[in-house]
Amino acid sequence: MKHNILAISLCAALAALPLGAQNVFESTETAQTQQTTESKPRLTLGGYGEAVASRMFYSNNYKRYTDATLYKNAPSFGQVDLPHVVFFVGYDFGHGWTLGSEIEFEHGGTESAIEMEEEEAGEYESEIERGGEVALEQFWLQKSFSEKINIRAGHIIVPVGGTNYGHMPTEFFTVYRPEGENTILPCTWHETGVSLWGRAGKWRYEAMVLAGLDADRFNNKNWIHGGSGSPYEFKMATALAGAARIDNYSVSGLRLSVSGYVGNSANNTLNATGKYQGLHGTVAIGAFDFLYDNHNVVARGNFDYGHLSNSLEITAANKASRKDSPSPKNSVAEAAIAMGVEAGYNAAAHIAALAARGQRLYLFGRYDYYDSMYKTVASMADETMWSRQKVTLGFNYYPIKQIVVKGEWSDRMFKKQYNDEQTISLGIAYYGLFKL
Repeated sequence: MKHNILAISLCAALAALPLGAQNVFESTETAQTQQTTESKPRLTLGGYGEAVASRMFYSNNYKRYTDATLYKNAPSFGQVDLPHVVFFVGYDFGHGWTLGSEIEFEHGGTESAIEMEEEEAGEYESEIERGGEVALEQFWLQKSFSEKINIRAGHIIVPVGGTNYGHMPTEFFTVYRPEGENTILPCTWHETGVSLWGRAGKWRYEAMVLAGLDADRFNNKNWIHGGSGSPYEFKMATALAGAARIDNYSVSGLRLSVSGYVGNSANNTLNATGKYQGLHGTVAIGAFDFLYDNHNVVARGNFDYGHLSNSLEITAANKASRKDSPSPKNSVAEAAIAMGVEAGYNAAAHIAALAARGQRLYLFGRYDYYDSMYKTVASMADETMWSRQKVTLGFNYYPIKQIVVKGEWSDRMFKKQYNDEQTISLGIAYYGLFKL
């Protein structure tokens, strides 16, 4: 069944085919190297933010998967959220040197939370996603030699997958970030490292050396998603990793992209020699994504596949961790998968009053299939609740270019022994840069 869904979904994505969003500061970086600093602004301020209200028509009880029949007709519940509120500061020092920084507040506060664990008898556990009260998502210095050659060093976005490359709220239709990639991959994925990037003609490239992921943070629900974070005041970097991305813009309005990542994870945690002795825990990820934006149509899609070596040994080591360890202490799959496609049409083009003001109204649909335990070793149970599909229908209304109002209905679908999860959400978001 998995392979049938995979084939059907991939064919749909390729048939729909979609232009991509670039790094927050990238649109002006290389242009700045060709100008004198006296004739242009040096300081760039900006940011983006999202506010969301949702109604969930399913149970939020921790047993809703293990005892699904008990919660088939559960009452709905509501919640409000500030998924991301982010502030940018950039500065052009001249002579090709630029600075970029980004401070992020997730869910309205710090990056710590109390969660109810489905597999720990409903225990309340304190989860630390990243040490500190706020996340420093970007902080880098860059030397630009030309449009084709730029070197960036510091804390950088890892451009693997479509969502990490285009994570502004104006760069996807759904109220929250696309669920598949946002589940199995770190998102937004940011690491400390060195990047070489540039653009030549219809091609853009980027290659990075960065700190590897931490196997101590992997789990069954989100695969390697938590491995980019650190509960400590530092990030272990005993094992380094590599990431790369290539984008092509040969067809007007269309971007086609491939990206990938490879690196060991077993050595990037405290007490690694005692816990993961002799293991590599190699994470290898391959991804394809696209964006089409032309003729009042915007379509996007992604396909991501990841493999983890030594998954059985990592699972055993994590489950044997001390009770006070930050490890999730559950199974980790050998492979995970995520794919999605969305398409929207600008109906405002046919409404004279809206078109005259430059406003846009996209009516869209999206399909996701993702499984954080897509493939497990023979002796590991396949926890089927983590194989999910999701259908989303909704609208995006842009009263001005920088602001979007979003509304959607979605249905998250599981294997037949579990209850599907329907949600209605309404959100408002902005994204803008201001040069001084």
